[in-house]
Amino acid sequence: MDAYDNNFKTPLPLGILSLKKLRHLDLVGNYFYGEIPQRYGDIVSLETLSLAGNDLNGKIPGELSNLTNLKKLELGHYNVFEGGIPRELAKLVNLVYLDLSACELDGSIPHELGNLRSLESLYLHTNMLSNTIPKQLGNLTNLVNLDLSNNVLTREVPYELSNLKQLRLMNLFMNRLHGSIPDYVSDLPELSFLNLWMNNFTGMIPASLGQNGKLKELDLSSNKLTGTIPSHLCDSNQLTILILLKNFLFGPIPDSLGHCMSLVRVRLGQNYFNGSIPIGFIYLPELNLLELESNYLSGTLSENPDSNSKPDKLGELNLSNNLLSGSLPFSISNLSSLQILLLSGNQFSGPIPPSIGELQQVLKLDLNGNMLTGEVPPEIGNCQHLTYLDLSKNNLSGSIPSEISNIRILNYLNLSRNHFNEVIPKSIGLMKSLTIADFSFNDLSGNLPESGQFAFFNVTSFAGNPRLCGPLLNNPCNFTSFTKPTRKTSAEFKLVFALGMLLCSLVFVAAAIIKAKTFKKSNTSSWKMTTFQKAEFTISDVLECMKDGNVIGRGGAGVVYHGKMPNGVEIAVKKLLGFGTASHDHGFRAEIRTLGNIRHRNIVRLLAFCSNKETNLLVYEYLRNGSLGDTLHGKKGSILGWRLRYKIAMEAASGLCYLHHDCSPLIVHRDVKSNNILLNSNFEAHVADFGLAKYLAGGGASECMSAIAGSYGYIAPEYAYTLRVDEKSDVYSFGVVLLELLTGRRPVGEFGDGVDIVQWVKKITSGRKERASHIVDPRLMATIPQDEASHLLFVAMLCVQENSVERPTMREVIQMLSELPRHSPQHCQSSSSSSVCNTVECLEKIEFSPKINKDSLV
Repeated sequence: MDAYDNNFKTPLPLGILSLKKLRHLDLVGNYFYGEIPQRYGDIVSLETLSLAGNDLNGKIPGELSNLTNLKKLELGHYNVFEGGIPRELAKLVNLVYLDLSACELDGSIPHELGNLRSLESLYLHTNMLSNTIPKQLGNLTNLVNLDLSNNVLTREVPYELSNLKQLRLMNLFMNRLHGSIPDYVSDLPELSFLNLWMNNFTGMIPASLGQNGKLKELDLSSNKLTGTIPSHLCDSNQLTILILLKNFLFGPIPDSLGHCMSLVRVRLGQNYFNGSIPIGFIYLPELNLLELESNYLSGTLSENPDSNSKPDKLGELNLSNNLLSGSLPFSISNLSSLQILLLSGNQFSGPIPPSIGELQQVLKLDLNGNMLTGEVPPEIGNCQHLTYLDLSKNNLSGSIPSEISNIRILNYLNLSRNHFNEVIPKSIGLMKSLTIADFSFNDLSGNLPESGQFAFFNVTSFAGNPRLCGPLLNNPCNFTSFTKPTRKTSAEFKLVFALGMLLCSLVFVAAAIIKAKTFKKSNTSSWKMTTFQKAEFTISDVLECMKDGNVIGRGGAGVVYHGKMPNGVEIAVKKLLGFGTASHDHGFRAEIRTLGNIRHRNIVRLLAFCSNKETNLLVYEYLRNGSLGDTLHGKKGSILGWRLRYKIAMEAASGLCYLHHDCSPLIVHRDVKSNNILLNSNFEAHVADFGLAKYLAGGGASECMSAIAGSYGYIAPEYAYTLRVDEKSDVYSFGVVLLELLTGRRPVGEFGDGVDIVQWVKKITSGRKERASHIVDPRLMATIPQDEASHLLFVAMLCVQENSVERPTMREVIQMLSELPRHSPQHCQSSSSSSVCNTVECLEKIEFSPKINKDSLV
């Protein structure tokens, strides 16, 4: 019987007791509640009993031990059991698969489980199991997968586990184990996945680890290990993940790793490694993440030893806070997929190579705290996807290149503490996306414009430039060198100037009228309008709206106009930027048609699509209260009380849930943010702006984008450095929106250099949801219940977990939000593979410390 993933909301049925020959019972992923009936132990024909992912409670009945034919038993995930693991389960001698994970089990692991000699998979992770690992588990000689992670297990790993010669997966991370890593793990012939991170292991890494030729993933991070990296880890070119960060390891990085062609993710930061970076290490063909930050590495960055290869998978390179020197190699520009390049806090010298402009996909570039000289190459303006640029604390000189303003989505710019001279280009002040900029302590001069973004930057952003002047700096520019005109000359000049201005104004108005008429009348017949709703307007009515006085918004995707149709209906017209003839392909029109067919209360309605050879227009319903971001962070923020904010969160989640689960193919928004959640006259939330939306075929498998998209502060970590996108990327962004609603703060710009709202919340709350009151918007303090604030924080932090597989789905988010003020259910995904739910955030006693790196087994 298979009733997997439905919506049954009853106690477990007793009618199935009459099915005397029932062999398989799968009720996973429903809402069954209450206790497991003891009489289920009477269905002795059962070979599979799967009750995971429900709302069951009470004790696990010992009567299940009567099911001696049972081969598979799954009871974990969402269920909350008391009384620990029954010792009677040791009678299930035919059991091959046992999963009791993520169901709040406490007490010790019964040593009687060592009698289950047929067992191949044992999953007890994400519980509150304590005491030692029973040595009797060494009797499970057929065991392939052992996962005891995320518990409170103590003492050393028993030697008896050396008998597990079939073991492929050993997950013991996030416990309180200590002692040395047993040498016998090197001798387990099938061991492929070894994850012991976040314990208290000491001593050295076993020297022969990896010599079995099967090791694929190794994560020993956040321990107290010393010694060097074994040289045989990648002898067979099978190793894909190597994570050793936050230990006390020293010595050089083995040269053999520079030839490990299988490596995909390497994190060796925050140790004491010295020596040079192995030749070829950063140019490995499959590598997409390399972190070597905060060590004592020295020497220069070598050029790519294979000049014929151009590695196209590396997404993030972090070499910050080392002792690296020399010039930046030209071949770095060959890393065509690089999204994040962090080289700060080293001793790099020489000029920034112009080839830096060939990093077409770079999102974050940090070169601060080096000894770089010369001018900033104008080619840096070719980095069109750059959102973060820090060149501070160098010896750069010359003028600031105006080409920086070509980077349309740049949010953060720091050029402080260099030797830049001349004026700040006015075009930089016109960059709407720029929220943080620092030009302090240079040799800049001239008049600082009052217009554009300059008016919003802190005055300290311009400090240390004595020759910089203007009203914004309280330093009026000195024009005394001009001869003072006579009163008569002054009067004549004013008259001539006024007449000139009048003439220019008339010419401008005439040109504007002619242009408007030309836009509306000429080629009107060339416009095509496709309607998706009943529309009582024409293309001429839409074009009439497109006047400068009707602009209500500008963004990276286009300009938005507000208009009123002849019948009184109000619309919003988005003129898409960067779209022309090339966008008129079948795929683009198919996507527009799909969006036009969306019907959901919490998604903005697309009324029509208009296009000609040069322009594409999207016509939406107009929502009077604008965006959530503008309302929340503007003067009207006090209007949004706690209940209203929670309602908005629920409604926005419903809209995203529809896109992820009810559309075919499913739609990933890719730009979820508070400014893309619009509010109607009743403050009902509507998800808007699908300019970056993508459609995922094949059941929602992740897809690799050609470029990063989204808004700084909302972009999921895996999207930023791998370009792979799925619905979990939207979940991360929605979690940021929840933190905005809770704190009243913007995602970036309020917490210091390089710190976003997620990092700030983790730091302030110190890993405890009970400290939600420390971050709550002061405007809500008098109205928000503590338990409700804690609950929203709990849900938000689940959404923004670093590892995408550990985030809930939008369906689960809605379920958790709707359970206010009841206790939040835990979120974990059942898994029999190496990709398992492995984070302490899954627990009700949530602990999201910023020091924890949840990066194993991706």
